[in-house]
Amino acid sequence: MGDVDNRRGGRAHNRRDEILRVALETFAERGYRGTSLAVVAERIGLTQQGVLHYFPTKQALLVEVLKLRDAEDYQRFDGGSDEPHLDGMRHLMEYNATRPGVVQSFTVLSAESVTDAHPAREYFIARYRVAREHHVAGLREELGERLAAGLTPEQASALLVAVMDGLQLQWLLDPDQVDLVDLVDAFARLLREGATPAVPAVAGAVADA
Repeated sequence: MGDVDNRRGGRAHNRRDEILRVALETFAERGYRGTSLAVVAERIGLTQQGVLHYFPTKQALLVEVLKLRDAEDYQRFDGGSDEPHLDGMRHLMEYNATRPGVVQSFTVLSAESVTDAHPAREYFIARYRVAREHHVAGLREELGERLAAGLTPEQASALLVAVMDGLQLQWLLDPDQVDLVDLVDAFARLLREGATPAVPAVAGAVADA
């Protein structure tokens, strides 16, 4: 019985993952309001009730799609990596440039979420707060307390999020004219130039010795 249960569990997990990936593509094409569970079900070869077996509502499906994207990005770029924070952001942009459909879905859904009744509004509010906190920690570790032009890590964090998301939007609209990687690199150089070293006191003590 154990082997049978494991096989059933594996099939259920695979089917659930398949639904999430098809939903991600469909949300990207049609937006949240333009996507129905019936359309997702048809593309996956299930009935609408079959999709509801795994996800009780369209809202629940949307949130799980977004969580999957974030989890995969975290695993790929933040899971134990010790590279400088801004280098990690460059690698994320390199990866995003290979998957325009995923970037499109995120861009469409995040823009839609600014409306009061959107089911992913609270998700995106929380996500951006976590993203800013993550960048603050990474920038402070890499560059110290004062960055170029006297920016604090908190200010630079919000700007970094804006630059990355804004570049992705422009790239989706005009990919031949907007280079994600080069422009993120250019912004990283601006942040690095004039940054205060993270441990100036230690460096000075060593020099005096």
